[in-house]
Amino acid sequence: MTEPEFKRPELEDRDIITSYFAKAPSRSCERTFVNVYLWSRHYKVKYAVIEDALVFRNEGGNHAFSYPAGEPENVRRALEFLMGYCREKACPFILYNVTPEMFAQLDAWYPGRFKIEYNRDYADYVYETEKLATLAGKKLHGKRNHINKFKVLYPDWSYESLSDDNVEGCFQMALKWRNQNGCEEDPEKNTEMCVTLNSLRLYKELGLTGGVLRRGGEIVAFTAGEPLCDDTFVVHIEKAFSDVEGAYPMINQQFVQHECMGFKYVNREDDTGAEGLRKAKLSYRPAFLEEKGIVKEME
Repeated sequence: MTEPEFKRPELEDRDIITSYFAKAPSRSCERTFVNVYLWSRHYKVKYAVIEDALVFRNEGGNHAFSYPAGEPENVRRALEFLMGYCREKACPFILYNVTPEMFAQLDAWYPGRFKIEYNRDYADYVYETEKLATLAGKKLHGKRNHINKFKVLYPDWSYESLSDDNVEGCFQMALKWRNQNGCEEDPEKNTEMCVTLNSLRLYKELGLTGGVLRRGGEIVAFTAGEPLCDDTFVVHIEKAFSDVEGAYPMINQQFVQHECMGFKYVNREDDTGAEGLRKAKLSYRPAFLEEKGIVKEME
């Protein structure tokens, strides 16, 4: 069997990776070039085109593969190739970040042969755009209060789209945020901050849409994301100063109102199992969670 040539995603690979994702739309936040490019530096992920389908391999530990992206017949051929490859290498066949739709396809081709184990920590929170924009209803009353308080406390607030005129200001705000939040002592926070800074530095090359919130001219929050599929926009990054009351809900709402209204849903990614983040994301009342799991062969 020919050894597939896996390589680290680079900026020049954006078009090819995006073209394969477009053939197999998904609401999973991993199915975007931005996510793949920015996080592959940390998670040691490489990609290859196998049987005209896109496959990622996690180079750390168990050499698990992503579910192939492409036309269905090519996805099936790629799966056959990967199963044969694992047999030849005498290693277990493992797929990661598999959504219920992907598993349904796999199970239809190989009934009862595979099992999936979902990990709640990696489920994406998907919200109705209209609800994030209006925060209407009793359950989101608290969010409206935070925003109203922000407007009262900071009548000189303003919102603007991310651009060459304000990206450096966002970069400086992110560095301040890093110092305030102990990122140097926390490897996970530090990695996330590296991803944030890279996303700002390369926002145009990555095709990111961003939003910036100011108070009296000073940047106090910024956010960035991109279209994920026809009906869903994904927010990859959001940072606000926690001592500026209401800055988080305000940037969230303003960004949705200005940049996301052409989409039915907004994916705000997972909570990684962090209790505070889970509580915050649940408080916005997601429409549903986009589950993802690990697939292995039945024993």
